[in-house]
Amino acid sequence: MNRQTTHTNSVAHVSRVLCATLFVALASLAAVAQQASSNMGPAFQSGTPGTFAIRGAHIFPVSGPDIENGTVVISNGKIAAVGANVSVPAGAHVIDGRGLSVYPGMIDLGTSIGLIEITEQGATGWVDTQEVGELNPNAKAFYGINPHSSHVAVTRVNGVTTVLSSPLGGLVSGQSALINLLGSTAPEMAVERFAALVVNYPRTGFGGGFFAFQQQPQGADAATQRDRQLEQIRKQLRDADAYARAVDAANADPKLPRAERDVVLESLVPYVRGQKPVIFRADRDADIRGAVRFAEELKLKPIILGGNDSWKAAQFLKEHNVPVILTGVLDLPSREDDPYDVMYECASKLQQAGVQFAISTGDTASDVRTLPYHAGMAAAFGLPKAEALKAVTLYPAQIIGYGNQLGSLDVGKIGNVVVTDGDLLEARTNIRHLFINGREVPLVSKHTELYDAFKNRK
Repeated sequence: MNRQTTHTNSVAHVSRVLCATLFVALASLAAVAQQASSNMGPAFQSGTPGTFAIRGAHIFPVSGPDIENGTVVISNGKIAAVGANVSVPAGAHVIDGRGLSVYPGMIDLGTSIGLIEITEQGATGWVDTQEVGELNPNAKAFYGINPHSSHVAVTRVNGVTTVLSSPLGGLVSGQSALINLLGSTAPEMAVERFAALVVNYPRTGFGGGFFAFQQQPQGADAATQRDRQLEQIRKQLRDADAYARAVDAANADPKLPRAERDVVLESLVPYVRGQKPVIFRADRDADIRGAVRFAEELKLKPIILGGNDSWKAAQFLKEHNVPVILTGVLDLPSREDDPYDVMYECASKLQQAGVQFAISTGDTASDVRTLPYHAGMAAAFGLPKAEALKAVTLYPAQIIGYGNQLGSLDVGKIGNVVVTDGDLLEARTNIRHLFINGREVPLVSKHTELYDAFKNRK
């Protein structure tokens, strides 16, 4: 083979490689664009602003009695009026609500939406849920939120309008963001950028439900390890309290030396002072009680997330006024001698004991859309229907400290409103209209796009 032929073949080979590389790159870009297509652009992200009146519908305010034939007015991003004798403002877009029902948007406090897209191994570029190390209170979920995640649209079109997106991993995972599922940027979505601190309460031994992040040794070794981990958390929280006191003292008296700024300890100050809640992930009875005692020792404001055994500790939780975000309603029993319906009935037992609680899917992203069915199952196993509805609307808003802005159809609250053709907690029900931040949102998601694309194939 002569030199010219060799050169020609080399050029052809390089050209094929470049073409193949370009094809793969373009295919990847197309896949990313397709993945986010249902949640991109002003029509989808911003919604349609204006004044809306849903007239003649069955209204479920949640905070008060139902209204059989009433009107809800949404204006300037807020709920402007609710009642049986509400006049429609001039220029309002009127929606005929006959045969329809109106609910507040649902809220899930146990998610990582916006921080994770694909969970399978090998797709780590789609996961931003945790930092290295055990103690990361300065890790803030807000800064990792991807507003164009496909999970955003998939979740909201099923009536879930607000979520608490939390980091995972370690002992102190970081800080959660309370977000509405509408917006082109994280600041547009944020209800509260830094809503709660998340702590994985150290467990003894195996088991413990959904949040079983790490397996630990049994017996004395397990107790020793748990105590060591608790001491790590305790020390950091006490250091943060001392740091806050030093900063306050220096601000009050210029003669005192100023403490060198510590962003890790600084991030803990609102929590060690009880200004914001600390969410403890704990499932087993002993761990739930331990987390509550630990919080009281350090004067924290605790919330239990998970709570599979919370029914066993119900009286204890009531006495200590600690709320529970229950994530395991649809879980299988964690012990082989538990009855099959132990998790289905957990919410009912908490309600009967007077414990403040909310129902969550406990899912990071893809199945948060199933939230109404978790509440529906609890209602089928003893939880009063009205309480089941509150457990995914008003109660989570109150637990996270935003009951004055979210969770019910009251004048002045954020205009997160869902209009359905049936019971919100029933799987057969369809969402007919959706409002977030007072904007009407198209009922389009990755799921609806795929359905439309393939429904006529034979």
